[in-house]
Amino acid sequence: MSIFELFAQTYPRLLQGLWMTIELTLVSLLIAAVLGLLFGLLSVSRTTFLRGISRVYIDIIRGTPLIVQVFFIYFGIPSALNMRLDAFIAGVIALSLNAGAYTAEIVRGGIQSIDKGQMEAARSLGLPYTMAMRRVVLPQAIKTMIPAIVNQCIITLKDSSLVSVIGLAELTQTGRLIIANNFESLKMWIIIGVMYFIPIMILSKVSSHIERKMSYGKSKN
Repeated sequence: MSIFELFAQTYPRLLQGLWMTIELTLVSLLIAAVLGLLFGLLSVSRTTFLRGISRVYIDIIRGTPLIVQVFFIYFGIPSALNMRLDAFIAGVIALSLNAGAYTAEIVRGGIQSIDKGQMEAARSLGLPYTMAMRRVVLPQAIKTMIPAIVNQCIITLKDSSLVSVIGLAELTQTGRLIIANNFESLKMWIIIGVMYFIPIMILSKVSSHIERKMSYGKSKN
């Protein structure tokens, strides 16, 4: 059986798995964006306690492998609470917490890259700290964050394959189930690799385009 015949036979299941991967990634990234913004702002807070909360969260998530986090959320917490957790929900929680920690660092770096004089000028005009951050600092910082955020989207899309270890029928798990039936391992992993490659390359091109636009804008200034 050729690789094209194999794809023709299995593409309905593979497309379902791909859609599950995209859905898992999009939901996780939306939640991660909220977490990243929240903890990123806490990281640059003037309150030591709030900075400490952010630092603990970021260090724990960045200091442990994602697969351990997936197992902890899917097996560990439900076992301790004597409950069952849906694999999709567990995957979303794990990916959201993981991507949120890295996004928080992107937000912190973006804010700290803005000249402190911007905040001081806004405060001298009578703006409260929160309003100055929202209207003056963040709009400038977001421009510098965009390439890193797009890169984080790519990483999260690739990391979603790790959720297959808890049985969620995303693209990688779907491929493994198909291989278990037909034993066409090499051809199937090539097909799956191409199916991951296409959206990842699209995101990579978007990131490169944004970086070129930003570099062009800076050169004109």
